[in-house]
Amino acid sequence: MGAGDDAVLHARGLTKDYRTGEVVVQALRGVDLDLEPGELVVLLGPSGSGKSTLFNILGGLDVPTSGELIYRDHDLIRADEAELTRYRSEHVGFVFQFYNLLPALTARENVALVGELVERALSAEEALALVGLSDRLDHFPSQLSGGEQQRVAIARAVAKQPDLLLCDEPTGALDVETGRVVIKALLDVNRKMASTTAIITHNAAIAGIADRVLHFSQGRVASEERNRTRITAEEIAW
Repeated sequence: MGAGDDAVLHARGLTKDYRTGEVVVQALRGVDLDLEPGELVVLLGPSGSGKSTLFNILGGLDVPTSGELIYRDHDLIRADEAELTRYRSEHVGFVFQFYNLLPALTARENVALVGELVERALSAEEALALVGLSDRLDHFPSQLSGGEQQRVAIARAVAKQPDLLLCDEPTGALDVETGRVVIKALLDVNRKMASTTAIITHNAAIAGIADRVLHFSQGRVASEERNRTRITAEEIAW
């Protein structure tokens, strides 16, 4: 699908089957996908299309039933659990729909936890500045709005300076205005850190911010398009 040899992540023929008794559900039906260095990709599709299953496999949180998945020169299909843990810890930043912040820790402390996992981590102050929260360092999650909590979660994800930033419905729990602020934070991080960023969403309005849009349907990439011009977060209307 237009991949170069320098793809950060290279997937071919990914399938994922779930068995319940004698019933087999095919969540992925042969996904071909390449993510290039520094690009921002939106994977767009309805609920139940397999997007989150793909997210989990790309992030090393799950393994496919069959297929090929290469991170740079690392074969993730044949990786053991220790290697997958290292991949998740050192190379992938995750942003989920729900923020998963520790309520007893401040924004600064939630982000600083990453420094215990990787040696090259940004300071909490640097990461929170990237998402515009330098004035909220010592606030607890209960003192932050939903959008601010999501931006703390983004700061936590990017503090490890990941090669790959995976975002699963990052605006799904937010209203329109707050969603725009969160998308702007993701765009700023993508531009400043050059982390390859994949946003998985059912919200078609977000597609315009991407370099490429992959339309996901029934467990497959149904089509792909490249935006000639990208819209800003402020221009998103949904």
